[in-house]
Amino acid sequence: MELDFECTDLSIWKEALSSYKSRIQSLNKPNLISLDQFYTHELPSLLRQRNPNPFITTAELSRLMQWKLTRGKWRPRLLDFVSSLDDSSVQSVSQKAFLSLPDISKAISELTVLKGVGAATASAVLAAYAPETAPFMSDEELSSMGDSFRPSDVERALWSSAVGVKLQSSQTAPDKKIKGSNKRKRKH
Repeated sequence: MELDFECTDLSIWKEALSSYKSRIQSLNKPNLISLDQFYTHELPSLLRQRNPNPFITTAELSRLMQWKLTRGKWRPRLLDFVSSLDDSSVQSVSQKAFLSLPDISKAISELTVLKGVGAATASAVLAAYAPETAPFMSDEELSSMGDSFRPSDVERALWSSAVGVKLQSSQTAPDKKIKGSNKRKRKH
């Protein structure tokens, strides 16, 4: 069953979220497990340790971009752009963005001045720092979900469900490759 925003059955959301790690492993992509560990655990801790003036470094932003691209569609030019950014600029821009929260729109606008950083990457940066406030790649109103899920949990549950559907369909049709969803295409 594919999960969508209209689903109100909390058990389905919990099941999708609990499947997240196994879905990451099932993709068999080099470094994805370690990149996901970095994004979901190490990076948030690093960013919070820098309070009251948090920032992200160019190296950290590059690893975040590797995670995002490895999990989704690989676009090496974006990684090249981000990796070549001046570290002091990345730190200054990200600090302004984090201090703009909870105004997500303003925070995303601050980050998207960096070459290679679009709205989706900016939202990933913000979600790493403030998962209780900033959703990754989602601007929908999530308050109807209740307190059980943070915005970043919703994204991971939806992603996990979509990958599960693709994996299930690839097992019933072994000749077909798993392809990315054509439902939403985002430009950077």
